[in-house]
Amino acid sequence: MTDFIHGAPPEADLASRSSLYAEFLAEREEILRHKWIESEKLGSDIGFESALIDWTRHHRARWRLERRQVRHA
Repeated sequence: MTDFIHGAPPEADLASRSSLYAEFLAEREEILRHKWIESEKLGSDIGFESALIDWTRHHRARWRLERRQVRHA
């Protein structure tokens, strides 16, 4: 179903207000940043999957902890 007034499906508005979706987007942005940094170090694209696995193993827990601390400060 489309919201004919705004031209977007109602789910789009729900997604824009979802804290879970916002966290997903923030995490994805960090993975893409990690992909860029690691690709630059190697001189070639490491790919999203490799970046995802590496970032998850080495950085995700600390990143989530720091985000929680900032939100609750």
